[in-house]
Amino acid sequence: MSSPNGSLAPTEQLKIVIVGHVDHGKSTFVGRLFHDTGSLPEGKLEQLQGIAERRGVPFEWANLMDALQSERDQNITIDTAQIWFQTKKRQYVIIDAPGHKEFLKNMITGAANAEAALLLIDAHEGVQENSRRHGYLLNLLGIRQIAVLVNKMDLENYSQAKFDQIEAEYRTWLRTIGVEPTVFVPIAAKQGDNIASQSPNMAWWQGPTVLQTLDNFKMSELPKNQPLRFPIQDIYRFDERRILAGRVESGSIKVGDRIVFSPSNKTSTVKTIERWNAPASDSAAAGESIGITLTEQIFVTRGAIAAREFAPPFELSSFKARLFWLGKQPFAKGKLYKLKLASQEVECQIEAIERVIDASTLETVSRKQNELFVGRYEVAELTLHTKAPIAFDVHTDIVPTGRFVIVDGFDVAGGGIVAADNYPRRTHDSHTKSNNIYWSHGKVTLQQRELRNGHCGYVLWMTGLSSAGKSTIATELERELFNLGRQAYVLDGDNIRHGLGADLGFSPKDRAENIRRVGQVAKLFADAGIICITAFISPYRADRDLARQVMPEGRFIEVFVNAPLEVCEKRDPKGLYAKARAKQIKDFTGISAPYEAPSNPDVELRTDQLTPAECVAQLLEYLHIHASDTAISI
Repeated sequence: MSSPNGSLAPTEQLKIVIVGHVDHGKSTFVGRLFHDTGSLPEGKLEQLQGIAERRGVPFEWANLMDALQSERDQNITIDTAQIWFQTKKRQYVIIDAPGHKEFLKNMITGAANAEAALLLIDAHEGVQENSRRHGYLLNLLGIRQIAVLVNKMDLENYSQAKFDQIEAEYRTWLRTIGVEPTVFVPIAAKQGDNIASQSPNMAWWQGPTVLQTLDNFKMSELPKNQPLRFPIQDIYRFDERRILAGRVESGSIKVGDRIVFSPSNKTSTVKTIERWNAPASDSAAAGESIGITLTEQIFVTRGAIAAREFAPPFELSSFKARLFWLGKQPFAKGKLYKLKLASQEVECQIEAIERVIDASTLETVSRKQNELFVGRYEVAELTLHTKAPIAFDVHTDIVPTGRFVIVDGFDVAGGGIVAADNYPRRTHDSHTKSNNIYWSHGKVTLQQRELRNGHCGYVLWMTGLSSAGKSTIATELERELFNLGRQAYVLDGDNIRHGLGADLGFSPKDRAENIRRVGQVAKLFADAGIICITAFISPYRADRDLARQVMPEGRFIEVFVNAPLEVCEKRDPKGLYAKARAKQIKDFTGISAPYEAPSNPDVELRTDQLTPAECVAQLLEYLHIHASDTAISI
């Protein structure tokens, strides 16, 4: 590779992003930087000067970046461009991210790939709202090497006092978000002051030039020592082979490795590693784009993330996040959006909003209880829920799989990072049954527990359509049993989805697994002598029968909470039926997914005809009669 002046180009390459408020001089700075480093192709400067002369306009350094006529007419940069220049030390890829509010969203794409940032502030205009927003967003995206260039010092007569005032103001603000910039540099991009050489106009400045600042930035080491994360971008078929192609984002992979694909949890062994126009090798590391073939031909699709069996990512359908919103329409609770993380795409919505912050002031935004949204240019700490499990990592652990964007319609409208939390992690060997596991019996028997409690342990399994009244009856029954001195506890469907079933979606397979888990937990409650009341739609008879089979004879009571679909739909306290009718919710029981009513339930409650109190009374009567057959009454 050769440079424009014919010298051998350095091989080291650093990506930097340039950000700043509109008209603070980014394009002018880049044009001057190219000229002062001798990085312009031969004759390019004269060509642009000639074009300006023919058009009867003054030559502007910004014309080097403004490739489109429409950009020159608007006098703003409207797209994210990547250009290259070099110093003696290394080659640089400059990601010029726009600063105008209308195009701020492009910063997510630009800054996300950068290892360092140059942030420009106009010495004449001072620190603006966008200056603070840019600082917050760079911090949110994990860019820690930041140099602040105070531009247009010529308009302030190269005043040291003005420079010191801007540095003190902005440095103080950056510290409030935990950012310590590498250096502040006073420049005048149009004149070339302190770009490639020390400025005679600012003898008071003894710090580095911009080029020295760039060369002082550290190269980020590729995350080769982290756990393997290999997102699958595409599947290619050649002859008999299926090649899974992608980029190794972290860790390393080699032939013979046993890998698991998340979130499907399918496993296989790496048979070969394929490369395009590169020497063959039996291994690959972070930063390499490769293809792999497998010894077992399992079904893998785009979006799967390959990892080693012993160090998989999290696989859940909800996670905590910090998000910067840029969309014209608010990020609203109750609306579906597309979430993109690595090569995965899945529908998502807000589950809960913990806090909304104004990114320019860092003040918490105060809103009424019913105003659940994140506005434009606001930052939120929230919990996102995806319609299907998604594989991810905490951003501070593994960056590429801990960062995401939100798409509203066809526009990238927000971006964020996965925040740390106490996430349950599924390991591969949890799916492997051992022949050396036995049921452990304690020193306290079931009969002793029931004598102490004064009643038997039961599972009352309430099933029925959404809005039929399961949770209402379950909680009322729990209270009545508690008032009677009985040990009772409710397992509610929504509550289980927050933890025990947080990694499951709503496909028939995931619903079955959810009910299997609940059945096992309910069995443990009953084994402790507790009356366990469950409130789950549990739409499939086979799943309910399986829950009954794990219980001792007579200790499982199936309760059919029966209300016609039209009644449930009319109640609809959560607005779920309306969303299902509008096709905003897929696989919704009773609308787009089946419900198999119990053929012979132990108790049937017609909640379209009975009040909750009448239903509870009927259940208490049933329990009293049912328990009379045992030594201990209810």
